[in-house]
Amino acid sequence: MKLRIKDNSVRMRLTRGEVEALRQNGIVAAITGFPGGRSFQYRVESSPASVKLAAFFSDNTVTVRLPETAVLAWATTEQVSLHGEQVLDDGDTLQILVEKDFACLTQREDEDESDMYPHPDAGNYNC
Repeated sequence: MKLRIKDNSVRMRLTRGEVEALRQNGIVAAITGFPGGRSFQYRVESSPASVKLAAFFSDNTVTVRLPETAVLAWATTEQVSLHGEQVLDDGDTLQILVEKDFACLTQREDEDESDMYPHPDAGNYNC
């Protein structure tokens, strides 16, 4: 799972295996370690009680919670992403995007893309 946080937006990209794990188990998570024994965790959860996408930050963990019905539809179709907005306490809006992770159009050394979704433009791309 890849996480990008920028300018009031959270974007998570999940591989095929992670999308399937989310569908079956209701959660996928990743941890990045830092010096001093500290860590940062990011996770995506599927919840039958959720009606819209929402994000939370607590105890060095970013959690994006998705409606279970949306996850089931997304995981079993060609739908690429789930998108939502969340109003923050200061009135700003947080953009939330969870998407399927596509293989790159050009090969990169030392990167295993075997669990990524085939890129939709792969047949139309010429180097």
